[in-house]
Amino acid sequence: MNKSLIFMAMLLFAVTAGAQPQARRNQQKQQAASNANNLTTRAQISFPTSVAMDEDVVWRRDIYRELNLMESANAGLYYPVEPVGSQMNLFTYIFKLVLSGRVPAYEYRIDGNEVFNDAARVKPLSILDNYHIYYTRDDNGRLHIENADIPSREVKSYYIKEAAYYDQANSSFRKKVLALCPIMSREDDFGDGTAKYPLFWVKYDDLAPHLSKQVVMTSDLNNAATMSADDYFTQNMYQGQIYKTNNMLGRTLAQYCPNDSAMKKEQMKIEAELKAFETNVYGDPARKDSLDSIAKANLDKKASKKLRRSNNRRGGKKTSVSSAKPSTKRSSASSSGSARVSVRRERH
Repeated sequence: MNKSLIFMAMLLFAVTAGAQPQARRNQQKQQAASNANNLTTRAQISFPTSVAMDEDVVWRRDIYRELNLMESANAGLYYPVEPVGSQMNLFTYIFKLVLSGRVPAYEYRIDGNEVFNDAARVKPLSILDNYHIYYTRDDNGRLHIENADIPSREVKSYYIKEAAYYDQANSSFRKKVLALCPIMSREDDFGDGTAKYPLFWVKYDDLAPHLSKQVVMTSDLNNAATMSADDYFTQNMYQGQIYKTNNMLGRTLAQYCPNDSAMKKEQMKIEAELKAFETNVYGDPARKDSLDSIAKANLDKKASKKLRRSNNRRGGKKTSVSSAKPSTKRSSASSSGSARVSVRRERH
């Protein structure tokens, strides 16, 4: 009886599953396909992020750079300008994440200072309307944008904020990317030139779990040389010119450098200051080398003096032994000679 009940229950379950509407099954398939590119909360928590920067570090300097995607070091972030299969450039990926609400975007202020709070959050629809990006709505009111309408071709540079700091917890010098801002270059209505439009800021910590799935090419000569976009930023593979540092007056380099040559000198000065701190954080190498050479010279002098003293001691012992030996031989010879004379008999 129990076996028959179990069999009937299994049969009823199979019939119910088979009678599921086709529309619902299609909806589940679409949901599964869309979730394939999403990160669950568990995956985000377990994501191996870069080393977190403590707020109480003893030394820190915030640097703002402009990354030109036309340079070879940064070109991997620009191509392909339109998605090819699962491959897409950095802006297309960020744009899709912001549009779906998975990564929050924050407004770019006129003074260039970023603010990451709810009041500064940007709605995806306002981005589309402000920059005249074409979109449509489906029957449910959801936004839809074709890949060809995403202005990834016009995003040719980025603002990036990084922090160079000394981590006293493990006595190491580190650099960490804090935020990214895509810059759209678009010709004006009169065709007189190209204007730059910083679109929005995104926090790198919000973006990093998703960038771990994006692949970036790092070499023109070896197409197999690839890494994830997160590794690309974590290892500071990018190259960019400094346009601002956090300072008490809040000024950019352009505000206190009168011309391009002065700005170039200031950029080189800041780079040299960062390099000098990284090099000298464990002590001045030149001073350390000189002290090591002095200590080595003193040790050599002490060793040579000790060797001379040892040789002098050994030389004195040899002299005393050699002076004693001849006297012993002469005395023994004289004694033996007198003994031979005394016992000698003369014949008659």
